Amino acid sequence: MTRPARVVVVGDVITDVVAVLSGPLAAGSDTAAEISLGGGGQAANTAAWIAAQRVDVTLVGAVGADDAGRDRVAELDRAGVDCAVERVEGHPTGTVIVLAADDERTMVSQRGANLLLSAAHVERALAAAPDAGHLHLSAYTLLDAGSRDAGLRALAAARERGLTTSVDAASAVPLRRAGAAAFLTWVREVDLLLVNADEATVLAGGLDPAAQGRALSATARRVVVKRGAAGAVWVDRSAAVYVAPARRVAVMDVTGAGDAFAAGLLTAWLAGASPTAALNRATDLGALAVSTVGARPQA
Repeated sequence: MTRPARVVVVGDVITDVVAVLSGPLAAGSDTAAEISLGGGGQAANTAAWIAAQRVDVTLVGAVGADDAGRDRVAELDRAGVDCAVERVEGHPTGTVIVLAADDERTMVSQRGANLLLSAAHVERALAAAPDAGHLHLSAYTLLDAGSRDAGLRALAAARERGLTTSVDAASAVPLRRAGAAAFLTWVREVDLLLVNADEATVLAGGLDPAAQGRALSATARRVVVKRGAAGAVWVDRSAAVYVAPARRVAVMDVTGAGDAFAAGLLTAWLAGASPTAALNRATDLGALAVSTVGARPQA
């Protein structure tokens, strides 16, 4: 395998407030938890995990002109991510409250400055990364109307420059709200589409994972269905299907597991790994992510 060219990741930068609950949430009362604060956001997390694989990576996003925005960019700089992050006056850096229990997590989101990511900023960032070989887009950018033009421009500009492209479908509820038909139009002909089980159901119906992948391969050249503890499935347009089991580890916090999975998959695939090897690397990083608290690689 060869070392991949620079990966440009476009999407959200977030402050995560993670509460790992001691038991079921006691609605209307108190629930004990271990609470931490740090960097999050699907795109930022993925970029940090890519940097941890010693692959050059640029993150394109937006934060507020506030202390949180400064801190989020500083964290990414220390992690080895090249930040092309715009600071937006008058809007806060995005924040997500994450309630984590067992192998589930519930998120309460304020998108903040992420909604202000502009197509012009994306264009400038890509022009400043002539060594890039791949663009990875967090679909939150497409699912939010305020940043949709930036997401669409990112994919179009990547194709114009000859980059390969991938999209992570992000989250089932906003995906359903945006509409499956619209989303599939936005991501048509991407080289790789990543979906979890819920997102696959929104986009392809209640089929088995391989059938969902085959249905979605009419839109994307390759599709990976992430199934958590049940592993992952890769389907491409040749109708080839590859399956990898999940790693068995003690689950501490599932926040960022899908982002770690994406980073492992992309860095292996872009280095020339087979689908099976890429899936195995992805599940390795996903397992590492769930075995620790927080969405980023441990320093």
